[in-house]
Amino acid sequence: MINMKQTPALALTLGLVLCLVMRTSRSQEATSNRTATNTRTALAASETGAAKIFPEKIALTGANSSALFVVQQFSDATIGSQIRTGLHIEIGNSDVARIEAERVVAVGDGLTELIIQQTDGQFSRIPVEVAGANVPMRLQFEAHIQSILARNGCNSGACHGALSGKGGFRLSLRGYDSIADHFAITRQDHGRRIEPADPGRSLLLAKPSMLLAHKGGLRLEQDSHDYRMLASWIAAGAPGPALEGHSFTDAKLERVEVLPTEMRLQPTDQQRLIVRAHYADGRCEDVTHWAKFTSANEVVAQVNETGELTVVGPGKGAIAVWFGSRIAMASVVVPFRQSADAHEGQDFVAANLIDEILLSEWKALGLEPSPTCSDETYVRRAYIDATGSIPTAAQVREFLDDPREDRRTQLVERLLATTEFVDYWSYQWSNLLLVNGNLLRPEAVAAFYKWIRQQVEANTPWDKFASQIVLAKGESVAQGATNFYAIHQDPESLTENTCQAFMGLSIGCAKCHNHPLEKWTNDQYYAMANLYSRVRAKGWGGDARNGDGQRTLVVLERGDLIQPSRGKPQPPTPLDATPLEMDDPADRRVALAKWLTGDDNRYFSRAIANRVWAAFMGVGLVESVDDLRTSNPASSELLLNALADYLIDEKYDLKSLMRLIMTSQVYQRSAIATPGNIADQRFYCRYFPRRLMAEVLHDAIVRVTGVPTRFKEIEFAGADRKPTDFYPDGTRAFELYDSAVVNTFLKTFGRHQRRITCDCERSDQPTVIQVLHLSNGDTINDKLADPKCVVFQWLASDLPVAEVVDQAYLASLSRFPTQLERERMVKLISEADAAQVQRAETYQDLLWSLMTSQEFLFAH
Repeated sequence: MINMKQTPALALTLGLVLCLVMRTSRSQEATSNRTATNTRTALAASETGAAKIFPEKIALTGANSSALFVVQQFSDATIGSQIRTGLHIEIGNSDVARIEAERVVAVGDGLTELIIQQTDGQFSRIPVEVAGANVPMRLQFEAHIQSILARNGCNSGACHGALSGKGGFRLSLRGYDSIADHFAITRQDHGRRIEPADPGRSLLLAKPSMLLAHKGGLRLEQDSHDYRMLASWIAAGAPGPALEGHSFTDAKLERVEVLPTEMRLQPTDQQRLIVRAHYADGRCEDVTHWAKFTSANEVVAQVNETGELTVVGPGKGAIAVWFGSRIAMASVVVPFRQSADAHEGQDFVAANLIDEILLSEWKALGLEPSPTCSDETYVRRAYIDATGSIPTAAQVREFLDDPREDRRTQLVERLLATTEFVDYWSYQWSNLLLVNGNLLRPEAVAAFYKWIRQQVEANTPWDKFASQIVLAKGESVAQGATNFYAIHQDPESLTENTCQAFMGLSIGCAKCHNHPLEKWTNDQYYAMANLYSRVRAKGWGGDARNGDGQRTLVVLERGDLIQPSRGKPQPPTPLDATPLEMDDPADRRVALAKWLTGDDNRYFSRAIANRVWAAFMGVGLVESVDDLRTSNPASSELLLNALADYLIDEKYDLKSLMRLIMTSQVYQRSAIATPGNIADQRFYCRYFPRRLMAEVLHDAIVRVTGVPTRFKEIEFAGADRKPTDFYPDGTRAFELYDSAVVNTFLKTFGRHQRRITCDCERSDQPTVIQVLHLSNGDTINDKLADPKCVVFQWLASDLPVAEVVDQAYLASLSRFPTQLERERMVKLISEADAAQVQRAETYQDLLWSLMTSQEFLFAH
């Protein structure tokens, strides 16, 4: 029996990540004062010492260019805390560069070394190369001017990046449209915002520096680096973004790098982060000063606007760095304890890749696993997670009496082959695909649900499941998958919901501007949406309450979606893929489906792996489960990638993944916390208890009492109800086609509303109304009073009181009562008999007390 008092709060923090270390090249160039051989020897020595310098090479271009560096503890291939004291730092040739605080600053052209000596005498060295030290830097609009505007918040949504701008001056949000921004700054309103002959008089400088009144307040100090760069740019004639065909072409930003990428830090550590931008022309520029920093988990680590990280508590932290519409991540591991006792987790023997990966990560975090759960706990857990139902008393007895050592594995095989499994997962995918009587007509609802159920029953691989939906066409009642297009009827909503449902990506922000939290651009959004531009439906009319819902989906050979900001269509292109020919008459969705389900599209395999993991473990590796943006990393990137690879190897057989999870030792951990893992909320050292889903709880009450619920009405928007005969007596909550079916209990306990493609549509938050409904609502009380209730079967069979108590516990909690519980219950029933309380009422109270207990209401 679970002791609920020992379980932690169920409110979970955002998932954090252990990212893969980004490889950086090691220079073998000779310095001006040493031979190439000596340089290579020095670099090799630094790899095995107690310190490591980041970056591994510094290349400076242009007058006064500079770059940050940090020195880190380095042991057993692990990057530790930053070393800030006890260091002697020098430059090999002061004619090439000099040191200013934690920066290397260009002095003259040439090669040299940054040399760092520790107190123990160990040396670490990295090469430094300077070019064009006497040539003024050619300021680029996108690389430099937009970076200054973004860093100082000028083009944020609260300032000139707002939809209507501020004070008649409008910029694109975070600088996604450089051409329009350059025009607004230099040409709009007769170019009044800049004065090339006297840059200090330019409104672009005078207002943010508060020489003139500025509602946005002080943004630029007059002696700041950014102020001087803007002044230099204006004095140079305010050159715009260089385009192909011109004498100068601005190099494209290819990627952003944050260093160190992965760190193992200690409580109260502080750490400097370095951000570097890599351009297509080979240039690498330190852009730390212009980058935006945010922490994905401030309980572990916080970061200020200059990139200084401070450790707050144990766990995994992640810092998202934004520059030029690119995202980079740095991960932080802070152990809960420095070491674990030798006896901890002795009953944990890795059974598969899940166990191996998480056991290794527990050791790194100083966590211990809870003991293996009991058979009684496992049988209930497995039934709930695989089939959405609690086991009957007979099924519990059968499992507990099974003498085979592999009875848990055998149970998993039986559950995956049941009708209840098909019903449960058909319902789950109906939630994902929004099968809803408010969005579809009754026959269309039935057709879509039946198609989904057929796929689950046939164990259709997930990639084929998704492909059939994307490529659906034909008549909607005969071809149920076409109703995905009835729910989402324009290219934009089809694109957004395809990305959300099958890749866990919310790209809706890119419909108006570049995504502020991701790499997706406005151009990419409309290129993706153009893949759906030729889909048409015939025969649509009326509303969801009338008609048979018949419509025919066809694909035209011509037609494109116009991008509003450009006034023309984008070449049809899946995200991060190769564009299609604009005039190709073939169905563009074929290329979309192939890209979507391809092995190279990691979003697809990771998204479904994460959804399935969350369904069984209660907490997704990525939380929320449908938010797989780069800036929201997994609690274990290694495990999520391994599960995604496993699915690919298994040809997207979801049952195979479920089997892997359910037979892992991780899944079989007790929910009772130990001193060695009580602080764990994301790393699965124990099973995380959670309140039963509304539908699971409803069907559990039905199963215990033996009294089914009648579902007789559908509720439309505006509280308008209509009778339905779709659902015969005995229909379970998980057999309902759609969420429009009226049921007070399901609504009270937060069933999925199926209005938008988001897991947030389901609520598991406790409310006073839920407590009142359990205490005196009609769902439990009416079923207990019903003549068909199991209570009256016990009375008719004249079962001994002790047997009734056993049956009640087995049916409700999937376990026998303890000896003390049995004795107390028998005593209470005897006392009730002596007080002339009707035996039926006593048995009803017994079941009521069990069904309103935490042990019944929670999966554990």
